[in-house]
Amino acid sequence: MSTSQQGFEQKEETQTEQEAAASAIDSSAGAPPEASAPVQPTAPPRGRNPLALVVVAVVVAGMLYFGFHMARRPGPSQTPDTTRIKDAPDFTLETLDGRSLRLSDLRGKAVLLNFWATWCAPCKIEMPWFVELQNEYGPQGLQIVGVAMDDSSKEDIAKFAKDMGVNYPVLLGKEAVGDAYGGVPALPESFFISRDGKIVDKILGLEGKADIEEAVKKALGTQSAMAPAAAADVGTVPK
Repeated sequence: MSTSQQGFEQKEETQTEQEAAASAIDSSAGAPPEASAPVQPTAPPRGRNPLALVVVAVVVAGMLYFGFHMARRPGPSQTPDTTRIKDAPDFTLETLDGRSLRLSDLRGKAVLLNFWATWCAPCKIEMPWFVELQNEYGPQGLQIVGVAMDDSSKEDIAKFAKDMGVNYPVLLGKEAVGDAYGGVPALPESFFISRDGKIVDKILGLEGKADIEEAVKKALGTQSAMAPAAAADVGTVPK
């Protein structure tokens, strides 16, 4: 075979291969695309009632506020009615050191009468303020008196008061005394009594120290018709 014939045959084979490749590309391009799986529609998320969310938020906030500012006493719910109380009801209760203290013996002094309990979390917040107020206003005639309204033993109450650094007398409360002051349905509750035995202010629950101090000044500023009584030894927390 001559050289010219071999070149012709190679050229012919190359042309045939190119035509076959082009034909394969055309057939591939013309094939219909594979059908894709249908997309299932998703249901839109259910809308939340904005009013319901607001109500839930208000309820939760109220529970947190109440829990922080006051502790509900166990037992039947009572509505305090102190609007008609003008003269501070007199009583006699036992102190932690075993003596008796009568409220009327403090006439001539301004009295901050605080009902509290060892289990009352808000009470623990304000007690250091009472210590400071007793130190600051005691020389001016203030006498703070704590009334423990829980079922703990005298020893437990005394230890609690000592740990808190209480520098004023703590009395062992009775329900009859609480009832005389409107029932004391929640703690803490404080009554501010003037030098002549009149209730001039009341705070239910935990308020700021400035609010308590303002009420103390109100009680101190009320002049008594009787001469100021000498400082009485009213029994403090045993050391």
